[in-house]
Amino acid sequence: MAESKSTRGNLTFICLIVAVATIGGFMFGYDSGAINGTQEGLRQTFGLSETQLGLTVSALLPGCALGAFLAGRFADIFGRRKVMMLAATVFIISALFSGAAHSALVLAFARFFAGAAVGAASVLSPAYISEVTPAHIRGRLSSAQQVMIISGLTGAFLANYYLAQAAGTSLGIFWGGQAAWRWMFWVQAAPALLFLLTLLAIPESPRFLVAKGRNAEAKQVLTRLFGASFASEKLDEIAASLASDHAPSLADIRKPGGGWRPIIWVGIGLAVFQQLVGINIVFYYGAVLWQAVGFSEADALKINILSGAVSILACIVSILLIDRLGRRPLLLIGSLGMTVTLGALCWCFAQGGFVDGHLVLPAGVGPIALISANAYVVFFNLSWGPVMWVMLGEMFPNQMRGSALAVAGAAQWLANFAVSSSFPWLSKNVGLPVTYGAYTAFALISFFFVRAYVRETKGVELEAMQG
Repeated sequence: MAESKSTRGNLTFICLIVAVATIGGFMFGYDSGAINGTQEGLRQTFGLSETQLGLTVSALLPGCALGAFLAGRFADIFGRRKVMMLAATVFIISALFSGAAHSALVLAFARFFAGAAVGAASVLSPAYISEVTPAHIRGRLSSAQQVMIISGLTGAFLANYYLAQAAGTSLGIFWGGQAAWRWMFWVQAAPALLFLLTLLAIPESPRFLVAKGRNAEAKQVLTRLFGASFASEKLDEIAASLASDHAPSLADIRKPGGGWRPIIWVGIGLAVFQQLVGINIVFYYGAVLWQAVGFSEADALKINILSGAVSILACIVSILLIDRLGRRPLLLIGSLGMTVTLGALCWCFAQGGFVDGHLVLPAGVGPIALISANAYVVFFNLSWGPVMWVMLGEMFPNQMRGSALAVAGAAQWLANFAVSSSFPWLSKNVGLPVTYGAYTAFALISFFFVRAYVRETKGVELEAMQG
């Protein structure tokens, strides 16, 4: 498809529906960040050990894996929009139950269902965006998902900081005689409600409509997106990219001779490496980590806010570069940058010692650790943060996109669970230098993975993606 034609899209309408879809990213980020300030409240209220805390906090993540897998499949059956609406509804209910939980078990169950909603939104929002945007600006608009994820994280950090300050600590009493850490969960329902209501205003993905044989509806949506003269031609291209003998199914990801298609393994590799570099240790355990290196709880929450602001700026740079420089170069730059900055963190932690069971860094090393951590966050959000989601949303052929997202999305969240649930035990029993050394090694390996297996998708129409 000639790029000149794809530039004729109704950009106002396209940007409007992208803005709605990315609220799913905000919801995803807000939940990931909200748990950050509740650590001490959960530990003391429920009497949790380090291992129990890690499992309770991470109960979200198996739910995310299940939600991502089911959403990818359900999206091919019921539609992208309807499944996102279901995810928003489940998230609202789970947020209310999380805040009201009076046992760690109830909280873990509520977090699991919140995870199912987050997992669904995490894979469907970028997929939906890629299916309604022109190829030449698809990367920029899809990257907005990561901006919203970080905005959600930052919003959660700000809300947690306000609640902790207003109540004295996260264990202090706030409105209604309830502890501040409970309100940190309840506030999560607000972005989910906004997501649910605004989804009512956007159309279904035209590629889903064509796959279901609803060509007249698809043409109406394409006309609104790209204009009447382009809609018929695009409709024919979408139809040609789909199998005529069967609807999209999980079987489409398999090779004729057995096993999964290579493109599926590349997607899984991208999804898993994004987590193995340890980014969610900063997101989930940032406050605990910075208290461990000598900062107060209030200071640690401020550092989380700073990290969020820096992350947003890095994502904006990525948006400016992704459709010019390309996806693959950004991934390579990010891998090298993360390798260096994680290595610096390893050195910083190796200089420390334990006092009364808490890690303390020598004078002057703490600031180096803080700078290195924020530089690491910059490199991640310049590259692997947004680019992985962009590529998962666009790299698979139309016929298998839902099924491929189901597998890759589940892999991403399972890797997330493995990293975040193991961190408390590893940091205590193996040590921060060795733990961060492992993240450093994975960052370096990811560089060679991208060089060997990842193909550039900049400017390629979705109908031209090869499986």
